[in-house]
Amino acid sequence: MSATDDPPVIVINSVDDIPADNVNGNLSDSKPSTEDGADDDEHRGLPNQTNNVNILKLPAPTKTNHDGQKRVKINTDNQIAPTDPPGMVTVKMDNGNSLETSNDSPQVRKRHTSKEEEMRHLTADHLILAETLIKDAESGRNFTYKTDPKYVKHYIIYHRWYFRWGLYFCIFINLSLALFESPTRKEWEAPYWATMLVEVFCLLLFIARVVHCAYFTISTIFWRDTKNIMVIGIIVLTILDMITYGLWTKFAPDTHPVRWSRPLRSLLIINFSDGRQIRRAFRNIRRTVPEIVNVLILFMMSVLLFALLGLKLFGRRKSLKYPDGHSYFKNYFDSIWDLYVLVTTANNPDVMMPAYDESMWFAIYFGVYLIICLYVFMSIVLAAIYNNYRNNLKNEIRDAVFNKRRKLRQAFNILKITRDGVDIITKRIWNEIMSRVLPNKSINQIELLMTILDKDAVGHIKKSDFLNLVNLLQVPLTEVHERLTYLEKKFPDYYNSKASHVIRVIVRHRFFRFFFDFMIFLNAWFIGFDIDESDWFFLSIFMGEILLKLYVFGPKEFFRRLWNIFDFLVIFGAVIATAVESGDGERGEELSTLDLLLVLRVMRLIKIFVSIKRFRVIIMTIMNIGPSMATYGGVIFVLYYMFAIVGMEIFHGLITYHGYNETNIYDKFCGNPALKNTAFYRNHYCHNNFNDILKSFVLLFELTVVNQWHVLSSGFVFVTNKGARVFFILFHICCVVIVLNIFVAFILEAFILEYSLQKAGKFESAVESKIKELGLGIGQVRKDKAPAIDEMELVANEEEVDRTPPVNINVTNNEEEGDSDSDTDSIPDLTKEKGLKFHLKKRSRKKVEVLLQQMFEGEINPDDDGDEMGYYSRTRALTLDAVT
Repeated sequence: MSATDDPPVIVINSVDDIPADNVNGNLSDSKPSTEDGADDDEHRGLPNQTNNVNILKLPAPTKTNHDGQKRVKINTDNQIAPTDPPGMVTVKMDNGNSLETSNDSPQVRKRHTSKEEEMRHLTADHLILAETLIKDAESGRNFTYKTDPKYVKHYIIYHRWYFRWGLYFCIFINLSLALFESPTRKEWEAPYWATMLVEVFCLLLFIARVVHCAYFTISTIFWRDTKNIMVIGIIVLTILDMITYGLWTKFAPDTHPVRWSRPLRSLLIINFSDGRQIRRAFRNIRRTVPEIVNVLILFMMSVLLFALLGLKLFGRRKSLKYPDGHSYFKNYFDSIWDLYVLVTTANNPDVMMPAYDESMWFAIYFGVYLIICLYVFMSIVLAAIYNNYRNNLKNEIRDAVFNKRRKLRQAFNILKITRDGVDIITKRIWNEIMSRVLPNKSINQIELLMTILDKDAVGHIKKSDFLNLVNLLQVPLTEVHERLTYLEKKFPDYYNSKASHVIRVIVRHRFFRFFFDFMIFLNAWFIGFDIDESDWFFLSIFMGEILLKLYVFGPKEFFRRLWNIFDFLVIFGAVIATAVESGDGERGEELSTLDLLLVLRVMRLIKIFVSIKRFRVIIMTIMNIGPSMATYGGVIFVLYYMFAIVGMEIFHGLITYHGYNETNIYDKFCGNPALKNTAFYRNHYCHNNFNDILKSFVLLFELTVVNQWHVLSSGFVFVTNKGARVFFILFHICCVVIVLNIFVAFILEAFILEYSLQKAGKFESAVESKIKELGLGIGQVRKDKAPAIDEMELVANEEEVDRTPPVNINVTNNEEEGDSDSDTDSIPDLTKEKGLKFHLKKRSRKKVEVLLQQMFEGEINPDDDGDEMGYYSRTRALTLDAVT
């Protein structure tokens, strides 16, 4: 038969089952072809000769029957086909023998499918959709979008970083307009049409963002989403406000026109989809407030009752007055105000002293009031907020976890193939999809992740294992690529010399760190006692430390550590500043600058406390709540902005600062005669006003601290009327009683979590154990036998030596390593490492998503992925009873 004839077609599933009467010759074990295709001999159409064995290449399957059998073409006269495409099946035959079969030969079966067969059901659009679903699950995005390819592409574009940061920039610009809009400082104020033009530009981008989201989102879901309705409502109200303000300014400019929609601007931070964390915090606040209303009502009733009692006890005593001459409990509303302030302890014991001077028995009244309203009710408010907030937060996390599982389940259904009635993802499919999800990761690390997920060691991933993918991706695992430092590459003889080896051993030793920690402590002692002569000595010592670390670890590894960057900037900043000031002859300023920079470096003593077990939980809690503090900082900012805009509209220009040695009669008493002889003016509080957005923020922060907040608010009461107290009471309830207590509740939960998570999370332990099992950790030696599920060589050309791992390896998570978090010990020694190595990062600050999920993951059934059918139909205001 010639090479050009069409070869007969048979169905092959396994060469082991070929009947003897149809085969003339002996078959040996089969060997898959390389991934890149045939070798050079095969491309020339010549048979391979390996140990006197002919290698017959069977072309890749051209058709798949309904029963899963592969139809392939085979040359029956034992000649190699003229073309040898990639994906060939290799069959070894004894030299001189031939494989003969006929068209009517019985079917024989092959156990393993080819790459094309496994990937045949996946198109490029399928892979893009699966990749998007996995990334949605990883980032916690909760979008329900149309799955047609064109809509998926628009969804991907919607989440491009430049569009997201463009949105952030426009929100920032929109909020910053308050600096230049009336009311503000005269020198800052811009024409209203100029600020409106900028606002119109921002609104156009907001509208484009909403329209883009509506394009790829299912219509019923889009219009049922509260945040979309809020954004559209804010845009519509802003446009109406701009029109009415323009007309108002044109026809009645002297009637104090007001932009009433400006307080709504900060709500855009919450309601755009990109503000997920802040929106979650606000949603929890919104759900928590109705559940603590009963406690707040009882508290206010107690205040009203004691105010009425105080009015009867002290109101008729004409001798009772405050030291400044103001009346004492003469008015019911004044009594309510004084007692509400007393709950905050801002006016304690000032409010009690006039009555206490009259009779010491009156102290019982104030003591009972404080016990009931401060220590009982305020504690109950905190407990109620904590309990309800925790339940609402658990429901939020439950929905977030279920959303991730739904996304992963959808991705799994796209990628899966069925074998023996079980849905699985094979290694080829895993490598293909994960190379898209993790484009910056090597194939070795991708396969290591599969090995970890494959708990049953069966060589593929089942659905239950695939649903843990997001948790696995959140483990901070890095692959070590480069082994040599810069100096070792350029000057290997010098760097590897005996003297250099001694220096490297000394720098890597823990006593090197102990010595410089002691020097930092000693430097702090010298600075405290103002011994200036020692400054240059310590500066030289610290410069030497940095240079030694740069020599041993190399610049690349050195500057990966935050503390090293901090040390470098402080020390060399001190050197530059001192040199410049010395050249200018400013000796006094030189020493003050040097002192400042060296004092900053004393902050490194914090690392000493981190290494002490007693303090580690506290410091780790502070580090872990750092990202969450940013979230609640965003919540506070939204409220501050709203109250600041309202305060500027009400109190702008009523209090001004002109110094306190005024000669102009109009500048005296903070520019307002009503403040004459008031505590506000006597305490020099004139700079605390609502004359611009920045000063408003400072004043609101002072009110949040509570100390002297009644004096601050009294100044604005004097220049307006007693109705201004409503503004300050509302601010105190919103920002102090509710938001700060919720923040305290979060800190309590995070602190309890740190105590319960002294050891690594379960997925960190899984990664760690698998790295140790494979011998791929820094300081370990690769095992001579890899697990059965991973027959390929992950590490090439690595010597097999003692397989017992050293006692001190960097991937362990024992107590010893947990105690060491220095800038020296945390840099692994890679100079002697060979092949593929992985480094499991030490515990660091957790993302808000991870931290919240860890709080409640023990209370969520790992096999439960939620009711998908009723997911969008059930009410969002869930309670704990509704989900347990």
